Amino acid sequence: MIWNTLLLALREIRRNLLRSFLTILGIVIGVAAVITMVTLGNGATKSISDQVSSLGSNLLMVRPGQRIGPGGSAGAPLFKIADVQAITAQVTGVKAVAPETRKAASVVVGSRNWSTIATGGTRDYFTAAGWTLTSGRIFTEAEERGGKAVCVIGSTIVRELFGGGDPLGEMMRVADFSCQVIGVLASKGQSAFGSDQDDVVIMPIRTVQRRLTGDQDVRTILVSAADGVSTDTVKERVEKLLRERRKIGDNEDDNFNVLDTKQIAEALSTTTRVMTTLLGAVAAVSLIVGGIGIMNIMLVSVTERTREIGIRLAIGALEHEVLLQFLIEAVVLSSLGGLIGIALATAASIGLSSVMNIPYLFNPAINLLSFAISAGIGVVFGFFPARRAAQLDPIDALRHE
Repeated sequence: MIWNTLLLALREIRRNLLRSFLTILGIVIGVAAVITMVTLGNGATKSISDQVSSLGSNLLMVRPGQRIGPGGSAGAPLFKIADVQAITAQVTGVKAVAPETRKAASVVVGSRNWSTIATGGTRDYFTAAGWTLTSGRIFTEAEERGGKAVCVIGSTIVRELFGGGDPLGEMMRVADFSCQVIGVLASKGQSAFGSDQDDVVIMPIRTVQRRLTGDQDVRTILVSAADGVSTDTVKERVEKLLRERRKIGDNEDDNFNVLDTKQIAEALSTTTRVMTTLLGAVAAVSLIVGGIGIMNIMLVSVTERTREIGIRLAIGALEHEVLLQFLIEAVVLSSLGGLIGIALATAASIGLSSVMNIPYLFNPAINLLSFAISAGIGVVFGFFPARRAAQLDPIDALRHE
């Protein structure tokens, strides 16, 4: 019986294809919009998480000042190499501790020039910041201690100054001095804050201090927690040590801040998830509109087929059989809309993910849930027209013109 009823429903849908398509358009748009929004939101969350992770593994960033951003370190004393050495010696549970100082500089190779960021660090800087090499090497301890003019460059510098060729062993002028390229960094891409992480030149910190900044200051200390050690624990130890070294009283606020990159990732991911939920909820309104459209068309269909219903009831059809016929027709309509919406959402998600440069993450749960909801809408909004058809009086239905 169910199979025969399903065939009848498909026959009625095929008889009025254009009207059927317009009827399910709201369902198609709603399902496609919800799945696309959720898929893109999941991809954006994954992209942000990956970008923050590229800053370094279990990384803490220690900076002067009470807050992050321009002017945040105003009036706060900068760090010294001795602070880095103290953290290395006295804080347990760390894998690498590295100073970092930066200076904007113009780099020149032949007739090509490029404005970039010259970063000074130690050998541990590559471990703490999660940098790996595609070719060459990092600077040696002797080069680090002597402040030699050697540098490791990012892929953006290779592209802009060397045309994508092999830069190893070549000389590159940074500001007013020349340095030798000894290594090329693996690409990290864009950061979660929109900056190009590959647009970088890394040199021994003494080289940058002597030749670019002209001071002995350390502007950031990177602390990488060892595997299996909580960054919260390491953060607490670093804060306690720095408060002692900077002679901060019990009732005084810190004149430095320790930023956990995991907290950045969690905050950004939470924001993205909230926005995804809101956009998905707005898109879901189309499903309700589609359900109302199905109800209206099913009521029209009951009116058009009143005489047919009367004949069926007169020759012995039961009320629940008539109800089931129209209910299945409504469910088939809404389910077809759900399937078309899933297909459109998949195509749109793949295309938009490529344009937005975020990973496409297929989520079977949201696809199945959307299909189930679309079928459920057919049941909810198709029940009243089906019940109305089942309760028609056979005599009155046969008299209907």
